Amino acid sequence: MEAGTKMQSPEKETRLEISTMSVQSVPTFPLRSTDEKAIPFIGFGTAEYPFGASRDTLKETIIEAFKLGYRHFDTAAVYQSEQPLGEAISDALRLGIIKSRDELFITSKLWCSDAHHDLVLPALHKTLKNLKLEYVDLYLIHWPLSLKPGKPEFPFKKEDMVPMDIKSVWEAMEECNDIGLTKSIGVSNFSCKKLENLLSSARIPPAVNQVEMSPMWQQKKLRKFCEEKGIVVEAYSPLGAKGTAWGTNQVMECDVLKEIAQAKGKSVAQVCLRWAYEQGVCVIVKSFNKERMKQNLDIFDWRLSDDELLKISQLPQCKGYPALDFVSDDGPFKSLQEFWDGEI
Repeated sequence: MEAGTKMQSPEKETRLEISTMSVQSVPTFPLRSTDEKAIPFIGFGTAEYPFGASRDTLKETIIEAFKLGYRHFDTAAVYQSEQPLGEAISDALRLGIIKSRDELFITSKLWCSDAHHDLVLPALHKTLKNLKLEYVDLYLIHWPLSLKPGKPEFPFKKEDMVPMDIKSVWEAMEECNDIGLTKSIGVSNFSCKKLENLLSSARIPPAVNQVEMSPMWQQKKLRKFCEEKGIVVEAYSPLGAKGTAWGTNQVMECDVLKEIAQAKGKSVAQVCLRWAYEQGVCVIVKSFNKERMKQNLDIFDWRLSDDELLKISQLPQCKGYPALDFVSDDGPFKSLQEFWDGEI
């Protein structure tokens, strides 16, 4: 358990706030290579469980997000949201809601059943076909584990879990980067130890590590490691993912966060997102409610006080989604401690 988090210096926060601004004044964070586009701080999440549940209405929701100013969108093969996102992009370009593909930052993820050297490139080709795009801006390994080849599905059979050959899978990711099908490559749900293992053989280091992070799971150790290695941390479930199969209400119902929100005249969600911004991480936030979608962008013209930041840093820590689905007595990871390398 983590007791707190190291706060950024005022100088570092200032640099974040004066960085290149994208559409609707959403700040961006630079990625590590010269060919990589800066990543907007807020990404619009498209995952809703059961995956595919909002497929019929998702396209219109995404178009509404375009109108509000969202330009960073997060999808994955397993979410069943690539195709609606692709249709929304096509419609938004046709209608002039967005002027060009260059305005967008699109992330997708390689599912575990395709996490094999020879399946990575075909999987990305399928993703691009779904999205109707020539490239994605960021392509991530979704989890540090492979499944027997097959259709991207969750939940999956535990007997299908197999160890990932990270060296060969990453070489295939690098090839995708080399040929321009993705501008950047990265990982998701990787611990410090797993990142260290990857970095030991990587020709192109991961640009991003997307992990669960919120005021109730601040990832102090991992963020410090990633900062030292030049890896951008991107937070999923920054509000606790309340209402999902893997989520918790511990963030939105936290008394300390409620008190800060009331004092600020803001929502708890806005306080959480502003806190993440002041930690120097990107966030993926998912709401299909228009008013909340708008509120989630309204976090850049105010700040948390030192006292408020201190209170948040002292919150008791508890991971929302431990990932028991990826642990099995007969699988590559036999315990949560082994899966997260003690970072739980």
